[in-house]
Formats: sequence, structure tokens, C-alpha cells
Amino acid sequence: MKNWKKQTGVWIDSSEAVIITLFDGGENVTEIKSGIYYDDEIDKGASSRYGQEAHHYKYGKQNNNQLDHFLDNVISQVKESDELFIFGPAETKTKLHQKIYDEHLIDYRKLKSVQATNKMTPSEILANVKEFYKN
Repeated sequence: MKNWKKQTGVWIDSSEAVIITLFDGGENVTEIKSGIYYDDEIDKGASSRYGQEAHHYKYGKQNNNQLDHFLDNVISQVKESDELFIFGPAETKTKLHQKIYDEHLIDYRKLKSVQATNKMTPSEILANVKEFYKN
């Protein structure tokens, strides 16, 4: 018996999302880069504490906007799915889950699981999604 559901797994961290969609015996892989830049160094020109705080505020706000845009992009790719599985190593998976829940962008009942995992290769991500939806 064939499974006619569109089942999707999203492996996500702050740098990228790998979206695996299983449908009618086939599969589709989409990769989305976040574009989020993390500056671990304090601005060399900001010698005062105020300058350092302003630098971190500026980049923090920019990163929040980039993260929001990244999550919106991921959601637009998966909103037509019948079932959704989110996993990944960082807190970005939790932020994606929260955005889906808070903004009602996807029927929350479609979300089957959110799980913590380690960094994975594309083939490991595909295998994990297939195993999750097995049976």
C-alpha cells in the first residue's frame, strides 16, 4: 500500500536547513542557507563599553531579523506538508517550532515531533527522516 502523504523532515541549525520531503515513493531535498553572520569579535573601533554594547545590539538585532526571515523561508517550503518532523543540534529547531505554534503558520497537528540531534551529513539526514516515517 502506497503512502500518499507528503511527509517532511527539517534538519535545522543557525547556518542552514535541510528539508527532506517524501511523497509517493519519491524524495526531494532542499537546502536553505540562513545568511546569519555571527561576529565573535568585538568591534575593533568600539573601545568603550558603550561602543561594544552598541555593536552587539546592532548585530543582535540584525541577526534576529535574519533568523526571522530564515525561519519564514523554511516554513514557506514545508507548509504544504501533511506531516512535519523537525530536528537539529541547536536552539534554532526550537525557535522554528515556537514560530509555527505562535503564528499559526502551519496546522500545529501536522507537527509530529521536534528532536535534538547532532550535526549530520545530508545522507544521515535523509536516513533519519526515512526512519522516522517508516511504517
